[in-house]
Amino acid sequence: MPAKVILFCPMLDFKNKPATLMTISPNGYYEVRVDMAAGNHTLYLPISGTAMVFQEPNVVGAIPPDVERYG
Repeated sequence: MPAKVILFCPMLDFKNKPATLMTISPNGYYEVRVDMAAGNHTLYLPISGTAMVFQEPNVVGAIPPDVERYG
């Protein structure tokens, strides 16, 4: 990270909103940076109410070792 993403967040009426994912908090939120009319803003969005798609496609092969999985 940071990573370019597309946000879907009904709470803020975001549909296909480009953003930069900065961090994923273990406390249940994404920290993202979004360009808006008044400039670039940092937002903290709840993981449970937000979907995102990474702009870069997956590479064929194994999951990188720096990706942490929770579950």
